[in-house]
Amino acid sequence: MARQEINRTAEMEVFARVVEQGGFSSAARSLRMTPSAVSKLVARLEARLGARLVNRSTRKLILTAEGQTFHERSLRVLADLDEAERAVAASAAPRGRVRVNASVPFGQHYLLPLAPRFLAEHPEIQLDITVTDQVIDLMDERADVAIRVGPMRASQLMARKIAQSRMVLVASPAYLARAGTPAHPDDLDGQELVTFNFARHCDSWGFQIDGEVAFRPVHGRAEVGDGESARALALAGQGIARLSVIHVGPDIAAGRLVPVLEAFNPGDIEQIHAVYVGHGGQLPARVRVFIDWLAAEVKVGRTEPAALAQFVG
Repeated sequence: MARQEINRTAEMEVFARVVEQGGFSSAARSLRMTPSAVSKLVARLEARLGARLVNRSTRKLILTAEGQTFHERSLRVLADLDEAERAVAASAAPRGRVRVNASVPFGQHYLLPLAPRFLAEHPEIQLDITVTDQVIDLMDERADVAIRVGPMRASQLMARKIAQSRMVLVASPAYLARAGTPAHPDDLDGQELVTFNFARHCDSWGFQIDGEVAFRPVHGRAEVGDGESARALALAGQGIARLSVIHVGPDIAAGRLVPVLEAFNPGDIEQIHAVYVGHGGQLPARVRVFIDWLAAEVKVGRTEPAALAQFVG
């Protein structure tokens, strides 16, 4: 059969209904087709793809690994087609599921607190949020958008800057009361420092001294692999950590952590981007609305106390 004669959308719809209903007969009834027609359509689909999608038995239908993959991708294609049709209607509001992947600090301290307001303002959109410090493949994980903090690697993905945050040295009041508050970078000798152990970390901290940025090697008895662990150790009084205010802003505002050596802060900026698959304006309305909304909320500082406005932009 010639490729242009194949109604692949119809195939996907029928196959998705078979999976949803758990069998050919029930799917046929819901589609007002005969079980034989449904069975033949799935068989033709398998033959065209060159892969078995389902294992059939007298009692149940079991998806193969290939069938699971095809089913998941089919649902996404059908959802996008459905949204495309609604989008052309003048009164259509963005709707559908937005799958979001965010780093632990941004997810816990910003995205999750903001999510209820977004859902209240956009009742036709559902948020599917995963919070992890692992850098994922958007296609493999079927994510619509990932929020990434820090330097961007070269890739084919699209990226939009949604915020930026200063880096800051922080420590708990209890630690500073015990060890003393450093007044100059030289005072860090003898202080406990919380540092990182992952491959891309920087083993020196920069300071603005006499109009120039000087870098100081740092070593800590406590080394961690992620920012949330560094924050936890700083809160527990282990020592001084270097983190972004997008991470520790609420702790600073609440007095749980105190900025130190701010007079020598060189103003290093950590950028936050929304990363997504797409080219130019070809972005689903539900995803575009979410990214626009998040960028506006973070940029205007509604998640930051006024005292921290200098840190977030």
